[in-house]
Amino acid sequence: MNKTEKTALIHEVAQLLQAHKGFYLLNMEGLNAEDTVAFRRACYEKGLRVRVIKNTLLAKALEIAAIPARQELKEALKLQTAVIFVSENPKLPAQVLRDFREKNNKEKPFFKAAYVEESVFLGEEQLEALTRLKTKEELLGELIGRLQAPIQNVVAMLQGAGQTIAGVLKTLSERNS
Repeated sequence: MNKTEKTALIHEVAQLLQAHKGFYLLNMEGLNAEDTVAFRRACYEKGLRVRVIKNTLLAKALEIAAIPARQELKEALKLQTAVIFVSENPKLPAQVLRDFREKNNKEKPFFKAAYVEESVFLGEEQLEALTRLKTKEELLGELIGRLQAPIQNVVAMLQGAGQTIAGVLKTLSERNS
């Protein structure tokens, strides 16, 4: 690959980094061709894009894309690096990786790092935390539910009190009749 091609690739990857909500860095070394194809297929079926990129080119793309945590992420740029770009659900790549490992009894691909929702997750131990990550929509739903709960309690109490008062008035009117 000549210098012009490398520069074009760096800018293309930088645009992809900026266009997506986040990305995951994996090490797929040690997977045979069949497992690599199976993992890529599992990602593709979920709408995820996987790309293997040289570490030096990826480091330059991170810089051009102005990713705030690029220094932290550069620590993960060792050995082979595959990038999964996150478009909608930030925990989907983590779930696909976990499911692939469980289904195939594999320890690979290795999770190196992720940049999701402007946060950095480094190391294999962070994978489980990513699978439990809530999307903005889920968090908004919880917030709305919590905000509505006190109002619903007050309305229920008022309805209950109104029914109690109506019951007392009815009983009194029946006694007086």
